[in-house]
Formats: sequence, structure tokens, C-alpha cells
Amino acid sequence: MEAGDIENLTMFNYSYEDYYDDGHVKYLCLETFNFNTLSGAFFIVIFIFSLFGNTLLLCVLFIYENLKNVTNVFILNLACSDLIFTGMLPFWAVNHLHHWIFGDFACKFKTALYYIGLYSSIILLTAMTVDRFITVVLHNSPRIPANRLRCAMVSCVAAWIISIAAAVSDAIKVEVVSSHWNSDLFCEDASDKISLNLGYYLQVSLLFILPFTIVVFCYSAILRTVLQASNRKRYRTVVVVFCIVTAFFICWGPYHIFIFTDAFYEPKGCYAIDRFNMAYYISRILAYSHCCLNPLLYMLSQKLRRHLLQLLKCNKDTRNHRERGNGLSSNVSHNVAFTTKSSAVMLDEPSK
Repeated sequence: MEAGDIENLTMFNYSYEDYYDDGHVKYLCLETFNFNTLSGAFFIVIFIFSLFGNTLLLCVLFIYENLKNVTNVFILNLACSDLIFTGMLPFWAVNHLHHWIFGDFACKFKTALYYIGLYSSIILLTAMTVDRFITVVLHNSPRIPANRLRCAMVSCVAAWIISIAAAVSDAIKVEVVSSHWNSDLFCEDASDKISLNLGYYLQVSLLFILPFTIVVFCYSAILRTVLQASNRKRYRTVVVVFCIVTAFFICWGPYHIFIFTDAFYEPKGCYAIDRFNMAYYISRILAYSHCCLNPLLYMLSQKLRRHLLQLLKCNKDTRNHRERGNGLSSNVSHNVAFTTKSSAVMLDEPSK
């Protein structure tokens, strides 16, 4: 189970365990709503939309866009990160709808997918923001496009190496354990409470607060520069990247807040437990839904929308391909070459 997840204690119609200070009497509280079923259903829906949207996005990038463009490189890696995170959702949905039935290896594999997708998304978004900051504010982007592309690729490789290394470390800690109340199995971190709390603090600090601080600083300077510029159209990339980064922190922010809160706060009474768990489950659904949100944000680009329509119109693409194969006029070939060249920079501003 991921960091911050509240253990699902089930016994017949009871699901929450509460301890009162008055004599340390233990009470079982009746669950008012089955959030496990609701979460499992949402995870299936998110999986379908994310798989479809990110697959279409990858097809558009590979068929119509120039992958030697820096922004395209970051978007490609973010789409891969979302797909990796998406691969975790079916396991998690079954776990909520029933219980863990896949064994110990699948438990570690699912956890690794979760953390690889989460860590890589944060690092890639931060790197993309820093790239915008250097280009727009400092005007220190390499004059040779190949150098800037090389820097972006190094950043992406570093993001994957760090994410995989950290995810493997987290996956080793999880195992399949039995419920305290029945024979149901759960995939969760078996570490002691002190280690779990330390992990929560480190996760929130290094993977949310620090990137959030960097992003706020960079975009404060970027927006100030854009507002002072005479030609704001050339900074259209900033708008798209800003929406992508903002959506990530809006989706994952409440979830990380609950991770931090759960480490030291223990609600007292059935009503408090019920409200706390309700807010927690909603924040987790919002966080997991982020993986299917990015393809929609990329549609802010008019060029990407046009490419997507071209991809979906299979008959038109087939006819154009047949015309190119028959080698019609040189003007047609020239127009196709010009269109391809003009779409090489999907979102970047014109060269200075």
C-alpha cells in the first residue's frame, strides 16, 4: 500500500477502529459509505481514459511532431510516466473491490509502478519549468539547438534513473499481509510506525514542497517577464506548461497534505474518523485522476488538435499516403515538406 494509505480494517459491516482516551476503550464504528467500492470503480474509469488519451498523444508525437524539439521531449516522457502510473490502477482497483489476490511479486511490482510514475512526473515537470525559466527569464538557452536538446535528454534520463532507484527502494518494503479481522490479504508497507512517519515527511518534503517551491519561484519570474514583454504571443509555450504544472499540484496537493496530516493526527470518535477518511479517499481519487488529465491539457495547442483530427481521420490519411506514393506533383511534395517543417516546433517560441 502506498505511503499515507489508511489501512482497511474490515469485519462484517464494520470498517474503522477508534480508540477513546476515556479508559482506552476500543470501539468499532459502522461505516456510512463504502469508499472501497467507489474508489475501485473510479480507478477503472481513470485507467481507461488515461490509457486511451496518453496512447493517442504518443501516436501524435511520433507521427506528426519532431522529437528533436525540447518541449516535445518533455511531453513524450511525461506521457510515458502517466502510462506507467496507469499500469498500477487495475491492481489497485481489484484490491479495493475485493482484496489483494496477485501475490507478493505483483505487490512489489504495483508499488514500483506507482512510485516510478509519481517521482518521474514531479522531476520532469520541475525540469520543464526550469527550462522555461532559463529560456524566458535568463535568456541563457544554448544558441545551438542541439545543446539544449542534449540538456533536456540528460534531464529526462536523470529523472528516470532517480525515479527507478527510489521506487525499487520503496517496493522492497511492501509485502502481502493478512487483515487483523479476517483472512483478506492486503499489499502494504510493513515497516514500523516511526519509519512510516519518517517516510511520509521525506516524501512530502522532497517530492512536493521542494518542487512546488521551485515552480512557484520560476513562474513568478516567468510571468513577470511575459507581462513586461511587448510580444506575448511568442511565449505561448509558457501558458501550456503553466497549465500542466498547475494541474499537477492541484491534483496531488490535497493528497500530499493528507499524507503529512496522517503522520501525526489521529481523529477521535466515529464521526471524525468517517469525515477524515471521506476527505482522504476523495483526495486520492483526485490525485490518481491526474494521469488522464495531461492529454486534455495538451489540446490547448491548436496544432496538436489539428494533428489529432488528422490521426482520427484514417481515410484521409490513407488517401494522402496513396497520393504521395504515386508521386503526384512536386508542389504537393513541397507543401507536405513545408508543413512537416513548420510543425517541428510544437510549442516553442520563435528563435531569437
